[in-house]
Amino acid sequence: MGFLDMFKKTERDIAKEEIVETPWHVLSTMEQLEEIIEESKNKPVAVFKHSTRCGISRMVLKQFEKNYDLSDDQLKLYFLDLLQNRNISDEIANRFKVQHESPQIIIFKDGEVVHHDSHQGIDAEHLARFV
Repeated sequence: MGFLDMFKKTERDIAKEEIVETPWHVLSTMEQLEEIIEESKNKPVAVFKHSTRCGISRMVLKQFEKNYDLSDDQLKLYFLDLLQNRNISDEIANRFKVQHESPQIIIFKDGEVVHHDSHQGIDAEHLARFV
């Protein structure tokens, strides 16, 4: 490894840096999607779909994290890295008839999608009404 390689970051490294301050749970397998649907029968669950290559997505993510103030007991929050897991996003779109967008937040309650927003429509304060 050369000296300059120390400064190169992988997309995964960038995604990890972007999810530091908020109580994120990483969604990275199709099996987890099934668990999330079941989990939403006990409390609301949100999935934030993020593209690590998109400046708008990064801006919306930072604003969301700045305003997010719910605990895991109130709502469980999942982070979906679209570049690594587009198949999960496609499955959500197909199964729940929610058109794929990025960035996007999808709220599940009682095994169903009860709300979704994208781009500047994503607002952490909106999540309180689903708790």
